[in-house]
Amino acid sequence: MVRGETETFAGEGARPPGAAGSIAHRVPDLGALELLLAVARLGSLGGAAREMGITQPAASSRIRSMERQLGVALVDRSPRGSRLTDAGALVTDWARRIVEAAQAFDAGAQALRDRRDSRLRVAASMTIAEYLLPGWLLALRAQRPDTAVSLLAGNSAAVAERLLADEADLGFVEGLTVPTGLDSVVIAHDNLIVVTAPAHPWSRRRRPLEASELAATPLILREKGSGTRQVLDVALGGLARPLIELSSTTAVKAAAVSGAGPAVLSELAVREELAMRRLVSVPLAEVSLARDLRAVWPTGHRPVGPARELLSLTRG
Repeated sequence: MVRGETETFAGEGARPPGAAGSIAHRVPDLGALELLLAVARLGSLGGAAREMGITQPAASSRIRSMERQLGVALVDRSPRGSRLTDAGALVTDWARRIVEAAQAFDAGAQALRDRRDSRLRVAASMTIAEYLLPGWLLALRAQRPDTAVSLLAGNSAAVAERLLADEADLGFVEGLTVPTGLDSVVIAHDNLIVVTAPAHPWSRRRRPLEASELAATPLILREKGSGTRQVLDVALGGLARPLIELSSTTAVKAAAVSGAGPAVLSELAVREELAMRRLVSVPLAEVSLARDLRAVWPTGHRPVGPARELLSLTRG
């Protein structure tokens, strides 16, 4: 670069003072300003290029582009090296302040990310909380050992309330519909099955249970608002008054094992009991009790940080 090029730059697109338009079009980007600072510090365009991890032709091109943008020559080059013009020295002083402000901005943004990533609040319906989440959270801990995780277990309606009140970062539900105000993605599939203790008369049935008989029979049920109860109610078109109404899958299962009566539970929840013959599966005719398990979050607020990583693990 030579000083005589200044007039050429001024005529090659430099904006007059006060020109309209976004300031982003009139101020060089941070990479170009960092390159100029490196040239000033090292006195060599080649050295500055190496420090920035770019080729010398790329560095020269970037300096020329910045000079055209500003309308002034910034660097004089000679066989002895590169030095700033008077205008270049002044622009360098301004560039230093901008870069320092950007570094402060970056440090602040990183502090916000660190604070966000230091904790993860999960809300999950009972079946997912008891039978799926423990494995996912163990895998997440291997990736993020410094993230503190809290789990809030409840029915699907309670999960939605937690998310909408900003008391959870990610939720999991198992009902037929997505609660209002939430976005979702299906992460797994599940089936509900009818189970009884081995001594119950249904365990010796030769023919599948009719849906109408199941609907008319008092059952051990989860409370209203649970995904399991919602799926069963819709599939059967209504339910008889509960024999017992309990607030967790584990409690329903324990009551069924004790012989209190039949129940409808997730296959995930009763695998061990079926294998050990503490419960017996009763075939059901005419109706399917399949359901989707979903991850949910407030509409328009896609999970980030640890919540996004947990979501990825569930789908893997």
